[in-house]
Parts: sequence; structure tokens; C-alpha cells
Amino acid sequence: QAQLVESGGGLVQAGGSLRLSCAASGRAFSRYTISWFRQAPGKEREFVFGITPDGGRTAHTDSVKGRFTISRDNAKNIVYLEMTNLEAEDTAVYYCASSQMSGVVDTLPTYYEFWGQGTQVTVSS
Repeated sequence: QAQLVESGGGLVQAGGSLRLSCAASGRAFSRYTISWFRQAPGKEREFVFGITPDGGRTAHTDSVKGRFTISRDNAKNIVYLEMTNLEAEDTAVYYCASSQMSGVVDTLPTYYEFWGQGTQVTVSS
């Protein structure tokens, strides 16, 4: 069973950058696909970026293309979401989640078994 803890959120001006971290406990971390989702007030939770266990495959939503990157360090049980050129529309609570579907990055929240508590990202315009 994985336990996930997000950190790195905060308040930033438009055009700024943040790096989110998702730290996981448990010996099986390196076998999980890890993805980031976000949820803005009044909106559904949406997929942002995900990475397969070996880091060989990633997927992202179109709105973050060229601005966000994802990476993982399996030795440290951490996945990072590097966010640059942030926009007001990126304001949301960001969650990381793990999936045992190791070969793909699925964009549906229902495929993810474990979730962190979330970290708030606020971008002021």
C-alpha cells in the first residue's frame, strides 16, 4: 500500500515557476505509474501529467504542453512536477496518485488506487 504526500505548492505570480514533489512510502513505488491531477473550485478533477514506473513514458494534458515537465527518482521514491510560465488557469489543488497499470499512463482518476492529500497552487494574474 502506497502513501503519497505532496509538497511545493504556494502562491506565485503569472509567469512564475513552482516545483511540486510527490513523496511516496512503500517498497513498491518503482512499480507504480504516478500521475498528477488538479481540481479547481467548482470543476472536476482533471489529469495533468503522468509517468510510467521506469520513466520511459509520459503523458500530459494539452494545456500544460511546453510549460510543465515530470520526472521521478525511484531511489528516493519521489516524483516531481516542474511547472513554469504559470497561468491563472493553473490555479487548483494538485494531487498525485499511483496506479498499478504500469505500462501506460491512464488519464482517468478511477484507475488510480492511492492519492495524496493535495497541495494548493495559486497563480495571481
